[in-house]
Amino acid sequence: MTSDSPNGPWAERTLVRDGVRLSCRDWGGSGPDTLLLHGLAGHSGEWDATARLLRDAGHRVVALDQRGHGASERRPADVSRAAYVADVVAVVRELGLVRPLLIGQSLGGHTALLTAAAHPRLPRGLVLVEAGPGGAEPGLAQQIGGWLRAWPVPFPTREAAVAYLGDGKRAVGEGWADGLEERDGGLLPRFDPDVMERSLDENSRRAFWDEWAAVDCPALVVLGQGGIISRDEYAEMVRLRPALHGLSLPGAGHDVHLERPEVLGTAILDFVRREGLQSPCLGVHSTS
Repeated sequence: MTSDSPNGPWAERTLVRDGVRLSCRDWGGSGPDTLLLHGLAGHSGEWDATARLLRDAGHRVVALDQRGHGASERRPADVSRAAYVADVVAVVRELGLVRPLLIGQSLGGHTALLTAAAHPRLPRGLVLVEAGPGGAEPGLAQQIGGWLRAWPVPFPTREAAVAYLGDGKRAVGEGWADGLEERDGGLLPRFDPDVMERSLDENSRRAFWDEWAAVDCPALVVLGQGGIISRDEYAEMVRLRPALHGLSLPGAGHDVHLERPEVLGTAILDFVRREGLQSPCLGVHSTS
């Protein structure tokens, strides 16, 4: 079941899957269908600039607040990788998206990758922004949880939040600050660090190369030169998928979508044109 409410240039859409509320920003547009997935501790609004560019180019664009984030369920019991993937499938079905282009940054890119692997007939294409199969990283969840707990919250002003969260990059700080809410006399995150930690449990334990090898749709990987994907990881991604499209943006870090949204949007549109992804395959509507 879905419900809608207008909110400026986009409409908020809410659906419930297995008792978990999921909120989306629906930017409208006529197609091809496109679903945007933010990273850990992020929110759907991070994609606003990219969403606007894609919609204006003719895409139907939806950005999801993933479970535990933003306007979606804050403390879901299940934050496994499988639960995140099932949410994507539910959004695609409930909103009537037909073979969407899946675009995700960081953990959102990982969710997109796993969705494409588990449901090969669902996406027409895959765009991973600073995301890949990764590798076992014991202590990763605790390290990131510690960083999130160290935020000096509540931030007294938006400017203070932008300065802290951007660490010298204003566009990044603005994007993160947009995800805060005003309460308790200041600005606070719309997530809980322990939920974020649990969301990384499986990433801490293993790599996902089998899933990457199972992806059979056209794919684009966009990296920041100061990001988290190593040369070795990217080289292995190419070895397993020789037709992979790749782009590295000089001067950009992990938050490529915030630092260089216009360049990213143009790269996505070029990828769509090169691969002929403007229209879904006729008669293919299954998400299995």
